[in-house]
Amino acid sequence: MSGEASTSRRRVRLKYLAKLNPPVPACVADDLEVSFLPMEAIGEDGSLDLSRRRPAREVRSSYSYFADGDVAYAKVTPCFENGKGAVMRGLASGHGFGTTELTVMRPTGAAHTHFLNYVLSSQPFRQGGAGAMTGAGGLKRVPDKFAANFVVVLPSTEEQAALVAKLDRETARIDALIEKKTRFIELLREKRQALITQAVTQGLDASVPMKDSGVEWLGRVPAHWEVLNFQRVVAIAEGQVDPEQEPYRSMLLIAPNHVESGTGRLIARESAVEQRAESGKYQCNVGDVVYSKIRPALRKACIAPESCLCSADMYPLRGIKGMTNPYLLWFLLSEPFSAFAVLEADRVAMPKINRDSLSRLKVPLPPTSEQAAICAKVGQMTSSIDRLIDRTNKSVALLAERRSALITAAVTGQIDLREAA
Repeated sequence: MSGEASTSRRRVRLKYLAKLNPPVPACVADDLEVSFLPMEAIGEDGSLDLSRRRPAREVRSSYSYFADGDVAYAKVTPCFENGKGAVMRGLASGHGFGTTELTVMRPTGAAHTHFLNYVLSSQPFRQGGAGAMTGAGGLKRVPDKFAANFVVVLPSTEEQAALVAKLDRETARIDALIEKKTRFIELLREKRQALITQAVTQGLDASVPMKDSGVEWLGRVPAHWEVLNFQRVVAIAEGQVDPEQEPYRSMLLIAPNHVESGTGRLIARESAVEQRAESGKYQCNVGDVVYSKIRPALRKACIAPESCLCSADMYPLRGIKGMTNPYLLWFLLSEPFSAFAVLEADRVAMPKINRDSLSRLKVPLPPTSEQAAICAKVGQMTSSIDRLIDRTNKSVALLAERRSALITAAVTGQIDLREAA
């Protein structure tokens, strides 16, 4: 940084640069239509969903107030750590109300609105805020006192404007790259899903004769395949064990959060004692298919890597009478089965698929030799796609880190973007 730039900066606490949680002004009449922003209307990328509006009388006493030009951030975990926050802009009548889990800042003349927003999204503010949180569990919050006393390296208003312009351009370029890579990942996942569905419902040989399965959501299947009730070819384990007793307390315990959505991969390992499990769990044999019955749209299923336990929110499944476990896993991850499971889950208050629904399900069953060939081919093709997805995800993470580091360096005076363009 140049000597001129360094002498133009001073250290100032945020409370001298912005008014925290400004009150509702008298000009906001009760019948004035204002924007309303619940937490889900505020993006982690600074976006705002301004589709909701309310009369001021309905929201003035129970929600956080903000106006165009204010900067707000979510103070509650995990929204704070995820970066939820934005410059308020485009509000109906210039005014808005939203979740009480927001801290609102109104910049004074010494601080540029967008410079302040970059400060609030910088690593020092986010890491310091996370460390200062009070409360317990999912109700931990960043106290406003932390924000008020946070020290900012403040450039002159002219340099703030220059820094904001440069950061806007650089972050927009990085965001565009992240968006492209994210879309590429979505396309890869769609391709992966299509490959699985094609293989487990129509096989690998496109030239074989086809027949109507007799099931609307399944469509046509190879003529030599059987279509049987789920309960005829799959056994669902019953009876639960006490995870606080040995040998169960030391065993691997698989819960839905340990399984990656849609891939069949186990992404975390914890024993029953590590999870402090208390209620009854199902026992699984090595090679069993463990399927999450809650929120079936997430497609959470995997192969048990060893003798283990699974959550009561999951089913241990075992192929019988010609059904192999690897083929069963791929079928559970296919689009037709997921569509069926979601439809069944929507029929009950809690989004889950029950044993009766599974028992009535019709399953396409190829000969065991063909099941093995299907599993080998699908495993090979999905592994290739998964590797590409993993590499692209790492690239996105590196771009996000670069964006964060750039913002932090700029707002803490480590670089002078006026000269580093």
